[in-house]
Amino acid sequence: MSTTDFQRAREDLGRRLRELRTESPLGRLTGTTLAAKLGWPQSKVSKLENGRQTPSADDLRAWVDATGYPEAYEELHARLRGFESHIRSWRRQLARGHRPVQETWATITDEARDLYVFDSFVVNGLLQTPDYARAVFEHYSTLQNSPRDTEDAVRARMDRQRWLYRPGNRLHLLLWEGALHARVAPPQVLTAQLDRLMGAVGMDTVDLGIVPLDAVLSLPPANAFWIFDERLVITEDWHAELYLDDAHTVALYRRVFDTLHASAVYGAEAQRAISRVRRSLGPTAGERTP
Repeated sequence: MSTTDFQRAREDLGRRLRELRTESPLGRLTGTTLAAKLGWPQSKVSKLENGRQTPSADDLRAWVDATGYPEAYEELHARLRGFESHIRSWRRQLARGHRPVQETWATITDEARDLYVFDSFVVNGLLQTPDYARAVFEHYSTLQNSPRDTEDAVRARMDRQRWLYRPGNRLHLLLWEGALHARVAPPQVLTAQLDRLMGAVGMDTVDLGIVPLDAVLSLPPANAFWIFDERLVITEDWHAELYLDDAHTVALYRRVFDTLHASAVYGAEAQRAISRVRRSLGPTAGERTP
């Protein structure tokens, strides 16, 4: 979590603590009175309420009991646990363009041996062609109004793909078929990208599954996510990436992956699914209709 995001979350929690104190059903409590009830120095109450100190779970329990709001503990504790969810806004990350973001991802990826990934809107970056990656970066640079370092970003993304050729590494990748249909690039670029996926089906380090549009699903194909060695999850929204590293959340995402995995097709069936999408693009430059 960036310093700014962490501090904002801590200040929000502090304001909630102050609200419980000033609106106590036991009567309005001053900071000094509350500190005396808790046996704390008054400065601790002030620091917690002003976001200058992070409370412990025990601090929160004591606070809600002393202010007469024991039912508020779960809410406050959830906020505290939220500090474990690291928010990295795209605005700040892309201030210097896409290349630094790709380099950060390369570092995180290099530390992992097993990746469990679900992509629901574009082809995964580890299997993108340069032209497809270029189109994706251009779209996001326009959206975020970020510096256009497209060629540097494409080179950095291609460099990340060396991870696939290191012995012992394994990419467990699920792609929602809708991601293959997404016209984020010209037809000839999409055709080359689908050909790249066809070849990836047989790679020793890749376990590629396609979740067909007509698959029977136990869960809807929602947001994309990456699981790194079952210790870290990264998912994203339009405004930010979320880095999630608490064990409960990582386990939840792994259950989601396993559930979607059961609806996917593999091997020759995956290649047939990709071929169907490729044919839907029609003849492209350099091809003739038989």
